[in-house]
Amino acid sequence: MKTFQDFKLSNPLRNAIDDLGFENPTPIQAESFSVVLSGKDMVGIAQTGTGKTLGYMLPILQDLKFSKEPNLRVMVLVPTRELVLQVVEEIEKTEITNGALIWKLYNHGFVIRTKSVTIGFDLVSGKSSRSEGFPIDEEYMGRLIKQCDVLFISHKHGDHAEERIAQSFIDEGKPVVAPQEVWKNKSINKLITHLERVPHTVQSLPIQGGKQILKVVVYPGHQGENIENNVTLVITPEGLSFSQMGDQFNFDDFEWIDEVGNNHVVDVLMPNCWTKDIVRVAKGFNPALIITGHENEMGHTIDHREPYWLTYQRREGSDRFGGSSEVGYDTPLILMTWGESYHYKRENF
Repeated sequence: MKTFQDFKLSNPLRNAIDDLGFENPTPIQAESFSVVLSGKDMVGIAQTGTGKTLGYMLPILQDLKFSKEPNLRVMVLVPTRELVLQVVEEIEKTEITNGALIWKLYNHGFVIRTKSVTIGFDLVSGKSSRSEGFPIDEEYMGRLIKQCDVLFISHKHGDHAEERIAQSFIDEGKPVVAPQEVWKNKSINKLITHLERVPHTVQSLPIQGGKQILKVVVYPGHQGENIENNVTLVITPEGLSFSQMGDQFNFDDFEWIDEVGNNHVVDVLMPNCWTKDIVRVAKGFNPALIITGHENEMGHTIDHREPYWLTYQRREGSDRFGGSSEVGYDTPLILMTWGESYHYKRENF
């Protein structure tokens, strides 16, 4: 099979391939399509970046008929720790000239690189998973920290905040921004930058030893009634804006959530997948793109690990975590698993 036309894909898949600009399959894709489609077992080996994921997902999607059935029909198991380690190596060699490259790490961790800055949100090693052998080791975390200019921590929970990682940022002279109650009884608290939690108010944050300035809005969010949760909007020197919501879940906070988009342009919104009434959140922030976090949180029991399909279902309309099964949102949504990246360009939206 030399072209994707040879695959005889369904019209929706063929249109999706055309939209992505793909013309010819890579060798691993050409070899795997008919084998996977036949239902036979297969082992494929190819270099990173050659399209192995598309190689097995295309035939699966070709054979998977549309259904509103909520139960599991396909399971994909991937070596998530190894993918996250690859992120470190990718960041080290990646330069951006246009837009921003967004990497998703464990749980709700993101690294965003533009031409001038690299921003970390809720970076953790994964030790909160309580799974031996899963956490990223100190060497790789150290290399990741060296690539970042700043760390934003949304709140105090261990799957969003690790003291050792925050201390490493501070030791390298890089700011760590967090709510007052994060490690409030420890000496590190005095070394953390506590920006004011005021809706829509822009504050300046020097990074890179003062060579660059980030504009930051820290919205006074909450997880539940009592846990302070910073919802941070960061505006880069290029004018791109990114908001990470941590574990935001509080109905009263819609007083300011409803008005974010009226006060600021939001390029990419990164809410947790179970945030309160995500349809209303999307309307309030009015972002160009949504990338969710917190799916498949390994530190939770299996029945509390939110599945990826639920994120899509909530976009279509769901009454889970608030909202209505009759009302969804139209904002473009990208589902990413740990270790994946997306190149955001404002002109594409």
